[in-house]
Amino acid sequence: MNSDSREGLKRRAAERAVELIEPGMVVGLGVGSTAIHAVRRIAALLKMGELRDIVGVACADSVEREARDLGIPLTTLDECGTVDLTIDGADEVDPEFNLIKGGGGALLREKMVAQASRREVIVVDSSKLSPALGSRFPLPLEVIAFGAQATARFVASLGAQVAFRLTSSGAFFRTDQGNYILDCAFGPIDDLERLAFALERRAGIVEHGLFLDLVTDLIIAGEDGVRHLRANSSPREAPCSSRGKPAR
Repeated sequence: MNSDSREGLKRRAAERAVELIEPGMVVGLGVGSTAIHAVRRIAALLKMGELRDIVGVACADSVEREARDLGIPLTTLDECGTVDLTIDGADEVDPEFNLIKGGGGALLREKMVAQASRREVIVVDSSKLSPALGSRFPLPLEVIAFGAQATARFVASLGAQVAFRLTSSGAFFRTDQGNYILDCAFGPIDDLERLAFALERRAGIVEHGLFLDLVTDLIIAGEDGVRHLRANSSPREAPCSSRGKPAR
């Protein structure tokens, strides 16, 4: 599939996700080349009057700027507390709908919004599907600058090849919170929960890019078109009004 065809499918998949938005919703606005199509579709529908009374929660400063420029009303996680539906992308997806995220450097805010969401809709192209997380994409970690080399050595002791993410000029990449990103190539990860627990216990690691048991919907753009799959066991499966109580 050439890049133009893939981009067109990603746009169709993102537009399919936008069809799940209902008036009155608080909508999480994700990061990445697929999720941005959803942001632009939301803005177009608002402008045409086909969508109304929604507010967005941006998962990154760059998304917030784009949303404001496009005229999407915004709120914050502090103000709304609960997000009805989030549309986001992923770097790698396993058969259980677990994810690796963080290729755009926004994993901390993305995970905060995902955990606050009643419905987490992930939109990807078929190249992101994987039999086991870590097979195709390194695991990003957001770490504080203090002791970052020591943190990198700790992660390497868990079996990863660790690299600091750099900008095109060779400087350390900084997240919206001013932290560093470590890209950690573990290879196929046998025990996701065990690795997540080990990373969460280590001071200096702000957040990891394993998104486990958070996805309710997966929309896949591939050569056979667009597929919408549901995580049937999710307790947050049904969409709710932003005026309702959190479904947790």
